[in-house]
Amino acid sequence: MSDFQKIGVIGGGAWGTALAQTLAVAGRDVTLWAFEEDCVKSINELRENTLYLPGIKLNQRIHATSEISHLGEMDAVLSVAPAQHTRKILESFVPSMKDGMPIVLCSKGIEISTRSFMSDVLAEVAPRAIPAVLSGPSFAIDVAKGLPTAVTLACEDKDVGQKLIKAIAVPTFRPYLASDVLGAEIGGAVKNVLAIVCGIVLGKELGRSAHAAIIARGFAEMRRLGIALGSNPETLTGLSGLGDLVLTCSSEQSRNMSCGLALGRGTSLEDIMAARNSVTEGVASAPALKEMAEKLGVDMPISFAMADILSGALDVDTAITQLLSREHRMES
Repeated sequence: MSDFQKIGVIGGGAWGTALAQTLAVAGRDVTLWAFEEDCVKSINELRENTLYLPGIKLNQRIHATSEISHLGEMDAVLSVAPAQHTRKILESFVPSMKDGMPIVLCSKGIEISTRSFMSDVLAEVAPRAIPAVLSGPSFAIDVAKGLPTAVTLACEDKDVGQKLIKAIAVPTFRPYLASDVLGAEIGGAVKNVLAIVCGIVLGKELGRSAHAAIIARGFAEMRRLGIALGSNPETLTGLSGLGDLVLTCSSEQSRNMSCGLALGRGTSLEDIMAARNSVTEGVASAPALKEMAEKLGVDMPISFAMADILSGALDVDTAITQLLSREHRMES
């Protein structure tokens, strides 16, 4: 039996619910915190998250709550709140948190106000927590249905990382252990921005060749940023980098890619966001990513163009023309 039997999940969205389901199938006792009272009631009474993950019958081991203090007695907690809300929610949890509690960061993004990754936020808010990151090519609906999925679980404390893997792993959900926490976060944040670009390419009907070029050149940008920030380049060639990039850039199931498709077809960003009840992390991360890369002197033309489109500084057609008109250079 794993040392981590009682697992908390912060966030009642599709991904948080899917991870709670996986933990329950693995035999853990799961307490899921959700902000919406309707979500809590639906999970506990109907065994279904009708708001964010309809149609999936949830395991009896999952108990939902609107009181985040109830997670204080857990052996470990998965933080699955949207990146822009993670700091505030973790701050509300800190008074109940045990010293040395493993906190697995499952949100993929950069905090706009501080240009910080989630591990930096956790270090500031809860310095005595043990940080880990769960990231990789994984759609919530696939995981909730028990379809085969592989991800990276990054934790500098190898023993804690192995215990977390034992707690969450089932035959159809395979976490691979890594030690590069920052590298796992970089891949998750950058791929969301690039997925919007890929959506624009297909929405504008620029062809699959252009789509493949964006994935390849976007990966080069991701790798350059990772090296500049001191992460291990090998991390970005794995599931949390290249693997997640390929999935997110290749399917309309991705909220980020579907956002790009709509932009490429002429829908305004305001209309796209108004029609959604879930977070599109790439929209929030793009300006923070641009500022971070510019300060480091990292060349990320595709990501910069996406940030300018989202801010309104460039329209889609002008951004495409500028990218195609760039000076020819050595591939790197």
